[in-house]
Amino acid sequence: MDITCLLRQTSFGVFFSIGVSSVLAKTITVCIAFKASKPGSILVKWISFNVSNYVVLVCSSVQVLICVIWLLVSPPYVEFDHDSYPGKIIIQCNEGSVIAFYSMLGYMGFLAAVSFVLAFMVRTLPDNFNEAKYITFSMLLFCSVWISMIPAYLSTKGKYMVAVEIFAILTSSAGILGCIFLPKIYILLFEPNLNSRKAILERNK
Repeated sequence: MDITCLLRQTSFGVFFSIGVSSVLAKTITVCIAFKASKPGSILVKWISFNVSNYVVLVCSSVQVLICVIWLLVSPPYVEFDHDSYPGKIIIQCNEGSVIAFYSMLGYMGFLAAVSFVLAFMVRTLPDNFNEAKYITFSMLLFCSVWISMIPAYLSTKGKYMVAVEIFAILTSSAGILGCIFLPKIYILLFEPNLNSRKAILERNK
């Protein structure tokens, strides 16, 4: 369908950018919280300032702007492929502007890379800030999946291109959710005694 072809990639780019921006905002919040705990830190005033909301808003807005320009200048469209399979006509979605498509992917990768670098820099924080470790692993998996997806995407045609992209979306989403939330779920279900202020204080001594 024309509307599906038109909005498929742009919707994916916007929603995934919101997700990656949220992880980036969480990483920045962890960094600020740790740095501000040091005596004389100039980041103390940022604790009361809701940085995470602004990070998500600004980073997502840039991706929205990229997608709007893409739709205005050279939007995706439905095309008929007569050459790939003799005797068959394949209806597929042409991405329109290749530059816009890879700009959308590249910006999403940039957000993931920044989040990975920040989380990696503070991965050795004390246990009460150890979410940085989980974010590091989740962003490493996210970047690895999408870097390996690009050559596979370029080397396939038709429905297989869609299958490759869906696999990358599901794998990277599962990686982010798994790396960040599975440790928390494990503690809640199997080690509830660790989910207390007393246990946290004892681990940080």
